[in-house]
This record gives sequence, structure tokens and C-alpha cells, in this order.
Amino acid sequence: MAAYLRLRGAASGLRFWSRRQRPAVANLAVVCSRSMASKTPVGFIGLGNMGNPMAKNLMKHGYPLIIYDVFPDACKEFQDAGEQVVSCPADVAEKADRIITMLPTSINAIEAYSGANGILKKVKKGSLLIDSSTIDPAVSKELAKEVEKMGAVFMDAPVSGGVGAARSRNLTFMVGGVEDEFAAAQELLGCMGSNVVYCGAVGTGQAAKICNNMLLAISMIGTAEAMNLGIRLGLDPKLLAKILNMSSGRCWSSDTYNPVPGVMDGVPSANNYQGGFGATLMAKDLGLAQDSATNTKSPILLGSLAHQIYRMMCAKGYSKKDFSSVFQFLREEETF
Repeated sequence: MAAYLRLRGAASGLRFWSRRQRPAVANLAVVCSRSMASKTPVGFIGLGNMGNPMAKNLMKHGYPLIIYDVFPDACKEFQDAGEQVVSCPADVAEKADRIITMLPTSINAIEAYSGANGILKKVKKGSLLIDSSTIDPAVSKELAKEVEKMGAVFMDAPVSGGVGAARSRNLTFMVGGVEDEFAAAQELLGCMGSNVVYCGAVGTGQAAKICNNMLLAISMIGTAEAMNLGIRLGLDPKLLAKILNMSSGRCWSSDTYNPVPGVMDGVPSANNYQGGFGATLMAKDLGLAQDSATNTKSPILLGSLAHQIYRMMCAKGYSKKDFSSVFQFLREEETF
């Protein structure tokens, strides 16, 4: 297993949240001790577009943080706020027994947990590690096995909702892992999201997230195509969006995250597609869906096409733009 993990990657970033020893029988004393321990430090690894507001919501709920990010500048505002910044994931694990990781890829997660300075080098027995990255379900399962060998518990808890929901504490968490640990995970995840859903064994949270993001990509492309066609037929984009959102074509991509500049405020399309959920990450998630579909012999015709569209976008300069920039990409592409 160690060899498997070493082969899979090298990068960095981890989110980890610690757990106390699980008693065989819950009782009042245990409940009280958990309550008293609830404000002990929480480790947080990965302070990108999503991790940053998630960590801030934990701070707002009174949790001291032990912070790490591969980019030191990402930690500065937390350090200025009095939170403790350390030099590697292992140091996070040494100082906190509840850790949350929020990383871009499977390789980043593997390195953060199993790398030379990873969490598993100094993880304490009884710790609870929650990975909110979106990664391959098979990698989550392998990490869970390695964590279990160290006497700790691993749960996958990817999120949905985007940067806006991360800021407003309205994320949805899809949690996979030992059911007895769900309540402990929910204590922290509820500080960052409005929905915390138990999905089953380790890996099922990732499975739910992959399915959700595949549908999201398909619906965003569909919304962009419909808006583009309507505009070229002479319709005002705000009027068209209004009609779609009171009709059967309504979806999250049209009524909450519209891809057309000028239709909505406070979304990436109103800010030159800056911030939000990058096209590169959407292409990555669609690749995970493609791999899972191949492994399970599941037809995903539209999912495969969406994957190719986002790969094309990344190759043509859209990699750092929000995934809703597919509207702009389609406007510029006269032929397919």
C-alpha cells in the first residue's frame, strides 16, 4: 500500500480534523467530555478558493486553528489573526487531533497524508482526519486503510456549493466513513455547511460528489448553449434568463450561477470569470467520472462530451477561469 501511494504522487496540501478516542458506549460523561474538547485546536490544510472561507468559518465558531498550505502567502491573514501556522502537514498532525484537508487533486492528497512530511508521520491515535478534497474514490479508500493502521480514522467529505456557499456557510458535505464517527465529523462540518449528509462507507462521499459535478458540468454547458442561441436570435439575455428560470429549463446554472456577463451580480461571469470553480478542476472531476464510468461499465455519453469540452477549454487558455466561462468559449468557437 505504501508503494502504491508513493507511486501515485507528490505535491501537497491536506485538511485534517482530529477525533478523540471512540468509546464503546455513549454516556453522559462522554458527551460532556466531547463538549469540553470541542474548542480544542483543529488542523486545516489547504487554503485555496474553498479552503480559505471554510477555515474562516471554523474561526468564527471559536475553533483555534493549526494551519498549513503549500503556498506560505495563503497563511498570512490567518497568522495575522493569531492562528498558528506550521511548516508541513506532519506538524499539523502533531499539534491537532482533528484535521480537515482541502486539496486540488488525488496526488496532492496522497502527498499530504503519506508524503515524507505528511500527516501520517506524526498522526496521533484516535485522531479524526476529514478530507474534503474531490479525489478518486479508490484513493480515499487506500488512504483510509493507511490511516487505520496508525490507529486513526479517515473520512471523505467532499463539498458542493462553490466559493459563495463556502463564504456563507451553505456548503453541502457528502460524507463517507465509519458511521459511528459521523456525529463527530458533523460537529465541525456543520460550522462550514448547511447540509451534512452521511453517504455510507469511505469513498461514497466522493462517488456522490463525482456524480453531482458531472451533472453540473452538463447543465452549465446546456445553459451556456441555450443563452448563446437565444442572444443570437435577438433575445435580451436578462429576459431569456428570467423566462428559463420560470420555466422547465430552470437549473442551478441558470438561476444561481448564470454564465452570461451582465445577467447576475456576485457570480464569476460578472467578474471576467475570476474566482469560483476553475475550468481545470472541472476537467479533473469529469476525468474522475470518466474513470469511474469505465470501471463500472456505465454509459456517460453527455459526461464524456462535457469532459472533452472542458479539456479543450483548458488547452485554449481557459484553465484559470471559472468553469462558467464555457459560455465565452462557445461564443468564440464557431466550429466544432
